[in-house]
Amino acid sequence: MFNRRKFVGSSLLASTGLFLRASGKSSFSVVNKPIVISTWDFGKAANAAAWEILKRQGKALDAVEAGVKIPEADPNNHSVGYGGLPDRDGHVTLDACIMDENGNCGSVMCLENIVHPISVARLIMEKTPHIVLAGDGALQFALANGFKKEKLLTAESELMWKEWLRKSKYEPVINIENRNYHAEDKSMSPGGPGNHDTIGMLALDSAGNLSGACTTSGMAYKMHGRVGDSPIIGAGLFVDNEIGSATSTGVGEEVIRIVGSHLVVENMRQGLSPRDACRKAVERIVKRDPGKAKDLQVGFLAMKIDGSFGAFCIQKGFTYAVRSDAEEKIYESESWF
Repeated sequence: MFNRRKFVGSSLLASTGLFLRASGKSSFSVVNKPIVISTWDFGKAANAAAWEILKRQGKALDAVEAGVKIPEADPNNHSVGYGGLPDRDGHVTLDACIMDENGNCGSVMCLENIVHPISVARLIMEKTPHIVLAGDGALQFALANGFKKEKLLTAESELMWKEWLRKSKYEPVINIENRNYHAEDKSMSPGGPGNHDTIGMLALDSAGNLSGACTTSGMAYKMHGRVGDSPIIGAGLFVDNEIGSATSTGVGEEVIRIVGSHLVVENMRQGLSPRDACRKAVERIVKRDPGKAKDLQVGFLAMKIDGSFGAFCIQKGFTYAVRSDAEEKIYESESWF
């Protein structure tokens, strides 16, 4: 028998569902949360630390800070924090940024002698009217807020730097994160945890909020004062809680030129999947200078507000780690070449 009350109620529910789907906020889609993703194989250990917070319904902001602190403190990781390879003058300078679901963000550039630049970046976000502090100013701020001054150049990194000084040839190596330094013969070979790249981390918590963090010691043997994309909001990291988040890795200069992570998020705003949004950003880099692109690596990693994720890079070899209730896995990104 026809029931008018049930018919009206179901019609209203269907109409609401159509509206929500049209506005990109479907109440019928399954949101994959909490979840954390990060760049490269060593992101697996970082994800594990972040997951300890997320699985207890903790905040994404706390999770990404805790997660990237793992590689920051790892002396065997030669491009993130303690143990990072120095610039050509022998200084280990660190860059980092962090961003929460409300668009609040903090960043440090060319910070020396502090193991956890990500925590300094967060403090800048929370305690100052600024977004970026750099060099001596960033160090003074860190020391004034209880951080301890420590030597970041380890014996192994110093040995590698002194070996480099013999030729002083600046030549970024594609996918250097998949190579390991052998002190005995002063060579690099595939595999191992030795020499990595930037870590970018994106998290979606149980409350449905996104945050991201990015931290690095930058390119080995760079000019003193060089800053890449990692601490630049919109380049190395961007979070929009209505749409999604993105981070990058590789040659920072190329990412800065296209404001890469912001571009990826805007691509998702136009309806592209995380993977396709990353691919579109890679395409812009490649088409700008196809000849140059054959000799460099840039990778993008993205997550939508529904917890879906994806990546794309220029060259084969970029990997990323995922942790959720459903999986703990390392994926290899698709590539242009």
